[in-house]
Amino acid sequence: MRSKLAFWTYMLLAALVSGKSLAAEKLHIFTENYPPYNMSLSGQPFAHKEEEIAGLCTEMVKALLKRTPLEYSLKLRDLATSMNRSKNKPNHAIYCVSKTDDRTPYFEWIGPLAEIKWTLFAKPGSNLKLTSLDQAKKYRIGGYKGDVMSNYLIERGFNVSTIANDSLNPRRLALDQIDLWVTDGLSGPYVASEVEDMTNLVPALVFKTTPMYMAINKETSPEVLKALQAGFKAITDSGEARSITDVYMQ
Repeated sequence: MRSKLAFWTYMLLAALVSGKSLAAEKLHIFTENYPPYNMSLSGQPFAHKEEEIAGLCTEMVKALLKRTPLEYSLKLRDLATSMNRSKNKPNHAIYCVSKTDDRTPYFEWIGPLAEIKWTLFAKPGSNLKLTSLDQAKKYRIGGYKGDVMSNYLIERGFNVSTIANDSLNPRRLALDQIDLWVTDGLSGPYVASEVEDMTNLVPALVFKTTPMYMAINKETSPEVLKALQAGFKAITDSGEARSITDVYMQ
């Protein structure tokens, strides 16, 4: 009887110590302004608190974190800053990002949290339709600097003009400074509508689909990674993840 009591006492203490240990492992989580997946509620290109940040992926991350004992901070910065900090510092993470060959050595991955459709949009009223990606080589394409979709096209010899503020690309379309805008199938129309009051963008071609993840620095402790994976599994198994996604897909 005493041995059983000692065993369960040990297990309880181990669980408490593990919980305290995880709580001490503060996780620093970053994202970028990429609505409707991640976005600053103030409209600014930065946010310092989690209540100032919204979006599909943000809601997924907040929901899975609630299922863990982790202490964390959530901040919104530009993509380059967020990626650099997450790549180089343990207990740092970034979402929602795609799993590419150049990123894989630096991160562990939680998800997928969402899925993006790589889309070439033409301006409203355009008759431009493409049946293959190669047909886009003769057009001027606007993109977001550092974005995986823009880089994909640049590496393949497309005529891509990138800028640091993706929300300016709808205006470039309207002014005929570019013929096509490469962006996500959900994000593009949202940004155009919010920034330029531009509706009915023409999807000229969807040429790739990519899952998006929360990427955690590979030097982060295994206990933190296990807690995050368990949190994601919990929201997936319960149907909470699907409910969050459905709201944004309507």
